[in-house]
Amino acid sequence: MPASQTVPVLALPMQWSEAFRPCALAALVASLLMALGLNPFVAMFSVGFLAVVFYRQRRRGVVLKPRTGAGLGALAGLLWFAISSILEALVVILFHKGPELSSELVKRIQQAASQTSDPQVLAVFDRLKSPGGLEVLMLTGLVFAFLASIVLGGLGGLLGGAILGRRDGS
Repeated sequence: MPASQTVPVLALPMQWSEAFRPCALAALVASLLMALGLNPFVAMFSVGFLAVVFYRQRRRGVVLKPRTGAGLGALAGLLWFAISSILEALVVILFHKGPELSSELVKRIQQAASQTSDPQVLAVFDRLKSPGGLEVLMLTGLVFAFLASIVLGGLGGLLGGAILGRRDGS
């Protein structure tokens, strides 16, 4: 074929099926680090960077743009959220931590309520202390963690792509 009809391998778009394994490995590593005490927000950011590192190890000759790194990071953040949520749910179920979790949430609501005297805010805190309010609070927290894991994972991947993406692997 003439050179004008060929596409260099480095210009081909990333194969997402090849990205899944490095992203899953990054999610597993970040989940384990979080279980050992790493701050969840640091884990969310780190998972994206690690996804780029692991992807680059498998595909050394590929130029990885920061935008592609952000996509890897977002996928890794999504996988991290799934792994972490499953592990947390297992801990709550297997070790019967449900009542402890509820009492901790009520304690934090009471601490926040003690810092205000506004009757409307106090009424909201009273509603949050009810069983239905605790459910809403927990679901809101899950949605926030889901979105934060994707966004922060994407930012970590963006940084990883910007730093590591142009290296030739040698």
